[in-house]
Amino acid sequence: MPEPAADRVGVVFVSHSERLAEGLVELARQMAPTVRLEAAGGTDDGRIGTSFDKVTAAISAADAGAGAVVLCDLGSAIMTAETALEFLDDDQRARVRIASAPLVEGGVAASVAAESGDALDAVVRAAESAGGPGETGTEAGATAGEEPAADEGEATRISRRVTLTNADGLHARPAAELVKLASSFPQRVTVNGIDAKSLLSIMGLGLTKGAEVEIASDDPEGAAAVEAIVALAESGFGEH
Repeated sequence: MPEPAADRVGVVFVSHSERLAEGLVELARQMAPTVRLEAAGGTDDGRIGTSFDKVTAAISAADAGAGAVVLCDLGSAIMTAETALEFLDDDQRARVRIASAPLVEGGVAASVAAESGDALDAVVRAAESAGGPGETGTEAGATAGEEPAADEGEATRISRRVTLTNADGLHARPAAELVKLASSFPQRVTVNGIDAKSLLSIMGLGLTKGAEVEIASDDPEGAAAVEAIVALAESGFGEH
C-alpha cells in the first residue's frame, strides 16, 4: 500500500458504528490509496455512539496540511464533529470542513477527488454532489443506452467504442481509475452518455465484462482524453 501523500486532502468517516466507519475506510482505500482516510466510529468503550476523542484524533491524523473533509452518518455524529472543530486551533479549523453529504456515497466521492489531488473546496463539492440531482445514472434529456440527438456540433463529436475485458467490469476500483483519468483532462468526456468525471454515475451504469462502451466528447479538443480512456479500458484497468 502506498504511503499517504501530505499534499492530499484527508477524509474522516464519523459513524455511530465502529465497524461501519472502518469498513468505509477499507472500501475508499481501494480507490484512494494515497489519501489519509480515518475512521471515527463508535464510543470509546466500543458501544454504538460517537466519541469526541475519536473524532478529534481522526481529524488530526487526516489533516497533514492540505485539510480534511469530515462525513457523518447521523445528526448526533454531526454535533460531535462540530464540537471537535471548536476545539481545534484557528489554523487547523480553517482547513477542516464537515460535508453535508451521505456517508457512503459522499465519502467515496470525496476520497476519489482527494486522490486526484483536488483542493479542499473541490473535495467538499465532490462529496456534497453525491446522490443529489444529476447523480441518477442518466443525464437530463437522455437515458442510459439512448443515442443523443444530432445537432450542429455532431460534426465535431469524437467517439470510440471499447469492450470491457476485466473480470468485474466497471466496479468501484476501475470506475475510480476511469474518473481520475477523465478528471485530469479539462474537456468533458462521457461514458455511454454519462459524465466520465462522476464516479457515482459511472458506477450506476452497472457495466459488466463484455459490455460495449462508448467513450465520447463533443469538445473538438477532447480526442486525447477519449483515446486515453479507451486505452485504459483496453488495458483492463490494470487488472489483467
